[in-house]
Amino acid sequence: MARDQQKQKGKVFSRRALMMAGGQALLMSTLAGRLYYLQVIHSDEYSTMADENRMNIQLLPPLRGRILDRFGVEVASNRQNYRVVLIPEQTQSVEETLAALANFVPADAVDRDRLLRDIKRKRSFVPIPVVDNLSWEQFAEINVNSPDLPGIQMDVGSTRDYPFGDMFAHIVGYVGAVSEKDLKTMARDPLLELPEFRVGKSGIEKYYDRSLRGKAGISRVEANAYGRTIRELNREESIQGHDLVMTIDAQLQDFATRRMGEESAAAVVIDIHSGDILSMVSVPSFDPNAFANGISSKEWKALVSNSKRPLGNKAIGGQYPPGSTFKPIVAMAALEAGVITKNHEVFCGGHTELGNHRFHCWKRWGHGKLNLEEAIAQSCDIYFYDIARRVGVDKIAEMANRFGLGDKLDLDILGERAGLIPTKDWKLAVQGVPWQVGETYNVGIGQGYVLTTPLQLAVMTARLANGGKAVKPRLVRDISGQPFEGEEQPHLSSHDEIVDIGISQTSLDTVLTGMYRVVNGAHGTARSAKIRTKGWEMAGKSGTAQVRRISKKERIEGVRKSDEKPWEERDHALFIAYAPYDDPRYATAVIVEHGGSGSHAAAPIARDLLQETLRLDPLRRPSHDQIVRRKEEGRDA
Repeated sequence: MARDQQKQKGKVFSRRALMMAGGQALLMSTLAGRLYYLQVIHSDEYSTMADENRMNIQLLPPLRGRILDRFGVEVASNRQNYRVVLIPEQTQSVEETLAALANFVPADAVDRDRLLRDIKRKRSFVPIPVVDNLSWEQFAEINVNSPDLPGIQMDVGSTRDYPFGDMFAHIVGYVGAVSEKDLKTMARDPLLELPEFRVGKSGIEKYYDRSLRGKAGISRVEANAYGRTIRELNREESIQGHDLVMTIDAQLQDFATRRMGEESAAAVVIDIHSGDILSMVSVPSFDPNAFANGISSKEWKALVSNSKRPLGNKAIGGQYPPGSTFKPIVAMAALEAGVITKNHEVFCGGHTELGNHRFHCWKRWGHGKLNLEEAIAQSCDIYFYDIARRVGVDKIAEMANRFGLGDKLDLDILGERAGLIPTKDWKLAVQGVPWQVGETYNVGIGQGYVLTTPLQLAVMTARLANGGKAVKPRLVRDISGQPFEGEEQPHLSSHDEIVDIGISQTSLDTVLTGMYRVVNGAHGTARSAKIRTKGWEMAGKSGTAQVRRISKKERIEGVRKSDEKPWEERDHALFIAYAPYDDPRYATAVIVEHGGSGSHAAAPIARDLLQETLRLDPLRRPSHDQIVRRKEEGRDA
């Protein structure tokens, strides 16, 4: 009996041992299969994942492309940025380190809130920028004293530099840190995620940001499990952005800025054949370096509270009644419609009646009998009331549109505004009431609803002077970094490439003769601003645009009291011109906000700008051979 029981127990043990052995064998088989699956079948995949855990890829930001003037002068470049960074794990107290650093840099130069916020967000071994744009003296002094500044390290980076300061601010613009809005609106680019990366915020910097930005490089580094860098494995250097060449002449821009002085004003100088803008000034301006480096709240408040609007580009965004500078367009509309000829005469007695309303001429006692050329030269309002009524507002608007008024000109920077050229349909749609004849009178002298920008007026003048070619303005001539050299033609467009706006030469000659007499005639309104250099004579048109209605008392007192008005109530002064008259090449438009008379405030500026433009013109400068020949001819004589 006992033997049978013992035998039975042995069988049970054997079965259990067999089952355990089988289970162990199954477990080992599963483990072996899993190991084979991981180490053989998916070996490459997991090896790559392990390398990814071991290696970090860091983007290397590229240098931004330079912005050059037409002759290669740098107006936006990159300079070394001497800066201080803090490694939190290497200091016992961040507060103590910052207190010690304050002995070498102003305490308010450190954004403590931003610094403490970054320290909390990042790992303790990651360098945190503390202060940028140190002078070399500050950088050297901190470097020498670095043993007494635990956690502080010196670093040399790159920052955007605008060597001309405010001179090009409205054209070139500035760069700034990437905002949340930029991340949403800009095309996806890993560079935008870098905390110190800068993008264009205005002007050419913004319009051509992708070309200027360049291509990021890559640094592959080996890191431990905590993310600390151990060594760099390899590196692909970044590629600097494209250099961009503008049409602007830095020397002319400098002259124009200084000539405008302390006025609130704008001016544009344009090549009438190519559309190249040689100078575009809006004053007062601002220093873009302040924005690139981080503007203080005090500086920002000073800019936005300035009544002369230094942040706005008046040349393309300022909308003004053109005043009498619009009269050449009214004349062209009347001539081309056939309602008058150049011999059409009107008597000006100082005012005219329309119903029970009296419309005045700027000259209180009138001009007498005038034809069209004389009316342009003396800027007779009565004459243009008459021909505006004859031709009608819609034909005036159609002619204005042909000359570039009333719509954006697609300039290669942002901020351009369209102005306004009214029509009967426009008023009915916007105001719900029909057009009145008296409103046509106002349009005839560039007042009423009419609004233009200095850029549009410059283009209008260029199209008048170049024979009716629809030239378009541009600020950038090349994005490969090749400036204009020597006496080579600077990438000009031929007349065959530009659309003709369809104006008869006879009509143009009549209007241009009138504009010549404005400056050079015996009774011209701007004869005191004539260019006296033979062969450089200019033609132009003055304009004085009211900013408010003139009372009867003020009209009686006349312009003698204008200087006594508050600045913001004075008339805007405008002048358009081109030169040389016999061989037109350049046009300009000038506006002096609240400057009073166009012939006195704006015309002298326009004259000086055109004279300087002609003086600097490389195509008019004599070659070396010509200079030698003239000297030899002088000796022979």
